[in-house]
Amino acid sequence: MVGAMVKKFYEMSREERLEFVKKSAGIDDIEAMLKPLAFEDANKMIENAIGMMSIPMGIATNFVINGKEYLVPMAIEEPSVIAAASKAAKIAKTKGGFVAEADDSLMIGQVQVVGISNVKAAMQRVLKNKKQLLAIANSKGRSVVAVDLKVRRLRDSSKNKMGEMLIVELLIDTKDAMGANAINTMCETIAPQVAEITGGEVVLKILSNYATKRIVRCKAIFDKEELGGSEIVKRILYAYALAHSDVYRAVTHNKGVMNGIDAVALATGQDFRAIEAGAHAYAARDGTYRSLTRWSKTKQGDLVGEIELPLAVGTVGGITTVHPAVKLGLKILGISTSKELATVIAAAGLAQNLAAIRALSAEGIQAGHMKLHNRKFEKAQRIES
Repeated sequence: MVGAMVKKFYEMSREERLEFVKKSAGIDDIEAMLKPLAFEDANKMIENAIGMMSIPMGIATNFVINGKEYLVPMAIEEPSVIAAASKAAKIAKTKGGFVAEADDSLMIGQVQVVGISNVKAAMQRVLKNKKQLLAIANSKGRSVVAVDLKVRRLRDSSKNKMGEMLIVELLIDTKDAMGANAINTMCETIAPQVAEITGGEVVLKILSNYATKRIVRCKAIFDKEELGGSEIVKRILYAYALAHSDVYRAVTHNKGVMNGIDAVALATGQDFRAIEAGAHAYAARDGTYRSLTRWSKTKQGDLVGEIELPLAVGTVGGITTVHPAVKLGLKILGISTSKELATVIAAAGLAQNLAAIRALSAEGIQAGHMKLHNRKFEKAQRIES
């Protein structure tokens, strides 16, 4: 549980902020975990390393999700994002905070097969050998488990001039891992048997980052008076209507959503590029690119925000085991599962979207940025004097 703050988090000095986080999250070695990554470690992570590029890491406050209060780490270089998300979360808090749920951690791995003379017959043979193929896939699994296998037929079209192909898809429960490496290994493991069964040639053997079996949903109510009154609520709904109906606005609207999502994802060691790709594909799932969020109002006139998107995240494996700042981010959150992490990330996206469209509907983004800049300048002046 997050402790009570004597003064507002943004008013604290760095030392006071670290002490507050240390006590709230029970982290004794917080300063050590914030030290820059050693070059030797960076050189093991990527090729041709020459150094490090630092991204500021801060804390968003006021987040209550499913009745639990969180300090939310965010790594981002863009001004106003953390302050805006904290403000939006504070407004949501007055109505009970965010309510969120996440699906089980099911991911899809794909094996592409081409050059098949009779695709329909090949599909039948694959399904007939499903149990065997699942056993082969799971022979390479540890904690992750392939739970099902399906097969799809992709027909020749004006955009696909390479002929019909068959896609064998593994449905894999990755538990608390994002699971990319394990999924790829499983796909590669069954590939020779798939080729033999179908009589075709296997080309690609890889996971899909379109995690439609791993959806997270989040909802919050925002008090109309806290937002600035009924007129602001109406203007926000007009802004949402534009984002739902016009792709030019939808892209910028969703960029604001991803400001919150990517910042938490980066601070907790997630593959934010995969998250971005999946989110934008989901935004276009009905054939038109639309808003990732939905906005409406209650009978009392309060604003209701909802977000739904695929989120493949993990709390074990990958960079979460080697990067001290990532370990710190996860410790600050105090989460126990990847599903819980997904709900926090979704709430951050919804909060950031609310903050952006509220600013746009009121004083405007630039005016909001300048207000925050002036507040920081005034604080710096007080400290110097």
